[in-house]
Amino acid sequence: MPEGPELHLASCYINTVCAGLIFSGKVEKSEVSKNPEVLFESDAYVISATSRGKEIKLTLMPLKEEKNTLPGRGKGRAGQSQNGPQQPMDLVFRFGMSGSFKLTSRAELPKHAHLRFYTKESPCRALCFVDFRRFGRWEVNGMWQPDRGPCVMLEYEKFRENVLRNLSDKAFNKPICEALLNQKFFNGIGNYLRAEILYRLKIPPFEKARTVLEALQHRKQQSPDLTLSKKVKLKRENPDLLELCHAVPMEVIHMGGKGYGLEPSDDAAAFEEWLQCYYVPGMRSLRDGNGRTIWFQGEPGPMAPKGEKSHKRRSQVNADPEPPSPKVTKPVPKRSSKGSTSQEKVAKQSGKKKGKDLVQGAKNDKANEARKPNTRSRRKASASQESPTSEAPAADRKRQASARRSKGAAATAPRSRRVKAE
Repeated sequence: MPEGPELHLASCYINTVCAGLIFSGKVEKSEVSKNPEVLFESDAYVISATSRGKEIKLTLMPLKEEKNTLPGRGKGRAGQSQNGPQQPMDLVFRFGMSGSFKLTSRAELPKHAHLRFYTKESPCRALCFVDFRRFGRWEVNGMWQPDRGPCVMLEYEKFRENVLRNLSDKAFNKPICEALLNQKFFNGIGNYLRAEILYRLKIPPFEKARTVLEALQHRKQQSPDLTLSKKVKLKRENPDLLELCHAVPMEVIHMGGKGYGLEPSDDAAAFEEWLQCYYVPGMRSLRDGNGRTIWFQGEPGPMAPKGEKSHKRRSQVNADPEPPSPKVTKPVPKRSSKGSTSQEKVAKQSGKKKGKDLVQGAKNDKANEARKPNTRSRRKASASQESPTSEAPAADRKRQASARRSKGAAATAPRSRRVKAE
């Protein structure tokens, strides 16, 4: 989510790419956007931008003099539209989850360009407000929100005074991690900035905000005998919470990139290396009272939500782990013709039990059968080659068995007749 540094980088981007450009015509809004229409039209105007905390203001300024008139319009002022002179207009943007500005050619407009300002040049280009999640908002003829405090980056002295003067406010009854997201006092601080600030000072995120900040009111004054360079050195070596609320965002601004800079190839690699706590492996995390995840190290503090279990992010050893190797089955040795049938039955039963490895076992069986001799053909050949003498003993045994059965029947018949006579 864009925070104070990202909106400041966006304002710098707009002022750089729009320097020397003249815009013309109507401001165009996408059909799917639920934001208000921007009823601004001018034959020639310029765009500039300023930022304050988590807001950015675009100023559309019609030009007072016109050097070249447009075809079919005749002479007149460049800032004049068909409905009369166009007055300057301020548009205040809040980026939401994914807002940003891009200057592209008119033929290659981004898919989620929800507000477009067209240049007067040929080929025409467009400054686009791009927001693929559509949480971003703009206000026509807008002003800085009155309930937002001074900017932590550009108005540091006013920001510090506003916090220390209002420590009795109920906002400071909450944990320090929740108070840092209150834009009334910490305008520009967001989720990743609060995690980095508290981590550097080793402050538990669920320590009471007033307890942490009241100590800054009684901070010892530096000796007047110290030189300016020594005072600056001491501040850098031992910054307090409010000083880091200014210094940490400024580090991000000086780093640049993150997709808000001038280069289209800007990525988040440098930013991810800069992070020390936010979403870093080995750090713990909890959800605060607003449902936002706070990353920290050590104990959470006395105001940690009850019943919540902290989660520790595991480090990923291999970014692209190797696929698991298939199970190796031992090759089946060549079988004799006598034991082949029983072993095949065992192999079939084991194949039914191993449901997951059935396909692999079938492949191995096919390979083994290709290597095995044809036992069925051998049995047929051996049966045809047997001598007739081998069949004689079997015939003799059958005749002997039938003779024994006939003798037994003859012996029992006279006995039954004697019983009847008696």
